[in-house]
Amino acid sequence: MLDEAAETGASAETAVDAVVDAVETLEANDRFNAGYGGAVQSDGVVRTDAGITTSDRAVGAVASLSGVRDTVAAARVVMEETPHVLVTGEPAVDLAADFGIETDTELLTDETRERYADADPPTGGPRDHLDWLDERFGGHDTVGAVAHNSEREEFVAATSTGGRTFALAGRVGDVPQLGSGFFASPAGGASATGAGEDIARATLTRRAVRHLESGVDAQAAADRAISEFGELTGSSAGVIVLDDAGAGSAFNSDGMQTSVATR
Repeated sequence: MLDEAAETGASAETAVDAVVDAVETLEANDRFNAGYGGAVQSDGVVRTDAGITTSDRAVGAVASLSGVRDTVAAARVVMEETPHVLVTGEPAVDLAADFGIETDTELLTDETRERYADADPPTGGPRDHLDWLDERFGGHDTVGAVAHNSEREEFVAATSTGGRTFALAGRVGDVPQLGSGFFASPAGGASATGAGEDIARATLTRRAVRHLESGVDAQAAADRAISEFGELTGSSAGVIVLDDAGAGSAFNSDGMQTSVATR
């Protein structure tokens, strides 16, 4: 599936199309925590986040979308059609619908629905939910893509997620935050996955791209960023990095899957 997503992106006409097409392929597959099959929050709702940016500082992001599978496409709408950087919640869903993105999509799978039901779902207000998730909040996963258009000397990075399992309803992590879940500059681009709160605190993708800007290659930038992240937070994450010479990736978690394709 990752190879399919990478090849789909590589066949696109532009770098923006490339990352959107690649990420949408993964958002549609319930094997990944993004779009359909995303993580369930404490109230039983799947809410999705995504962000996209280009190396010339165009940025768009959305957060806490319910019923939107193609979340990265909604982030693209924010980037290309609005003067804003981040739009959230139901207004973001309405914005996506106005630009032809399907909403009211069922994002729960049978597996995630049953898992939530078996976890003795909380009742009451946020305090009750916090007590419930204290021993349940955890699992994290994300999908992302970075593309380079050498003719236009452009990098584009995008990331999409369903968040972390059994997070407090309304929780937003690193993914829609520029410099945390995604970042790009003329030196290259990066997309991150992992423990979102810690990724946001460490601004992981900005850190990785800063290493590219210092003159190291993509693999060295990824390695250094993850090493620093681990020292700062003691937490787990992974990052993919792309410069004009190629791709690099690093992680300190149990694993991270990547795929590279060129045209």
